[in-house]
Amino acid sequence: MFEILTGSGLAASAGLNAYIPLLTMGLLARYTDVITLPAGWQWLGDGWVIAILVVLLAVEVVADKVPVVDHVNDVVQTVVRPTAGGLAFGAGSSSETVTVSAPGHFFSSNDWVPVAVGVLIAFGVHLLKSAARPVVNATTAGVGAPVASTAEDAASVVMSVVAILVPVLVLVLLVGLVVFVFWFLRRRADRRRRRRVRS
Repeated sequence: MFEILTGSGLAASAGLNAYIPLLTMGLLARYTDVITLPAGWQWLGDGWVIAILVVLLAVEVVADKVPVVDHVNDVVQTVVRPTAGGLAFGAGSSSETVTVSAPGHFFSSNDWVPVAVGVLIAFGVHLLKSAARPVVNATTAGVGAPVASTAEDAASVVMSVVAILVPVLVLVLLVGLVVFVFWFLRRRADRRRRRRVRS
């Protein structure tokens, strides 16, 4: 159960920012005993991989805060975020963490299954983020882009850390995300209805 929650939290985090969950796992595996990556995923803790992830994260953080550039970035990230989500779910769900002491056999017979699940989760979150950003930019004349991006980055960091340290809270965060999506879609539908009435 904890394996699923850890993997789901990391994949959802990757849907917001591809590099934060991978970098979180790499740093924690390299410099702490909080997470032990399985043999096939130990490359995430390599110094060069961490350095590359830091550079990619810096580019993502800057690009995602500039209106119009953020849209181009979201298009590019349509491939990157789901891929990162697959990697994060695969590594996270088969890692030994402070809450998962025997990750062993959860997806052991089909190694591709956790990666596929992670891709789907990250892709779903990415689609929501990509749909919300143009609305934020349009309604705030672009001023809301850096605010929304910073909130997304913070949510990605929190989700990554929570997924590793307290995976039970991932349920709360994912339910919160679903509630936000329904609220956002309802608000968007209300705005469209008002526009039709005015015209």
